[in-house]
Amino acid sequence: MSTSDIACVATRPPPIGRRAVSRSAGLVLGFVADRLLGDPRRGHPVAGFGQLAGALERAWWRDHRAAGTAYVVVLVGGAAGTGLLAEQVRRPLPHTLLVGVATWAVLGGRSLDREVAEVERLLRAGDLPGARTRLRNLVGRDTSRLEEPEVVRASLESLAENTSDAVVSSLVWGALAGMPGLLAHRAANTLDAMVGHRSTRHRRFGWAAARLDDLLNLPGSRLSAAVTVLVGPDRAGALLAWRRDAAAHPSPNAGPVEAAVAGALGLRLGGRNVYGSAEDQWVEERAPMGDGRAPEVADLRRARRLALAVDLGSLAVAVAVAGVVQRRGRLNRCRPT
Repeated sequence: MSTSDIACVATRPPPIGRRAVSRSAGLVLGFVADRLLGDPRRGHPVAGFGQLAGALERAWWRDHRAAGTAYVVVLVGGAAGTGLLAEQVRRPLPHTLLVGVATWAVLGGRSLDREVAEVERLLRAGDLPGARTRLRNLVGRDTSRLEEPEVVRASLESLAENTSDAVVSSLVWGALAGMPGLLAHRAANTLDAMVGHRSTRHRRFGWAAARLDDLLNLPGSRLSAAVTVLVGPDRAGALLAWRRDAAAHPSPNAGPVEAAVAGALGLRLGGRNVYGSAEDQWVEERAPMGDGRAPEVADLRRARRLALAVDLGSLAVAVAVAGVVQRRGRLNRCRPT
């Protein structure tokens, strides 16, 4: 063992170091930017990625899984590669800023809250047709015939699921893998929204996008449910609904978060959802999540407050995890051979 190897191994663990601080600070910076600024009206990088993905889908579409898998590998791999190149920046301040910009670009917490708030405003104003139209920004289901209770339910379910998908899961992958994790997760989530559903065109082509999105959102959805239990107004109800009802949901990741939110707020979610167009339509009969009362318009504000608390709690966890990951990486690189 060389002298430098011996010096590298200390009896006391070394400090986390600048790299861990810059990643953690970047996650906080990006989170704050998202909450203050939201998504830009024009030129959003995720929108640009979506346009590219749409063009490639039109060119590469084939009605089988292999074509869809290649499509996902190229696009998600490209996003991860872009993040990997950005991670080569070693100076702490530029690295922090890059992580912050990447985090801001992939998070959707402010936009999600704004959309739910607008649905709430329209319902309070008695504009059910307007609320149905606005709800299309949040859900993929057919909203044209929904009555007010179903509009509220759809908004709550989307808020719960997308708090996990569009905020918490991105923070988790940013903490674990830095900018490659942030960009790859958002790319996979975007592709799932575009092609990962059960329409005739995408049932096979979108299979890989849907499965990858399920895999990447698994840790974030469990963290979202756990933080919901910790910060929600009814901890026992949230935990009970999560343990009892989540497995009945068709999505392995939406189930835990929707059930936990339903239990935390003392509500009952789930029911009949209609998807697709008149020419290509399918129906899902979802099991009940929670055993409380039916949701009301006033519950949208309660759910928005809960979502913000879950976002903040998950950010704290992500910052801690980022420090641990960077510290372990430093220890492993420093270990003698």
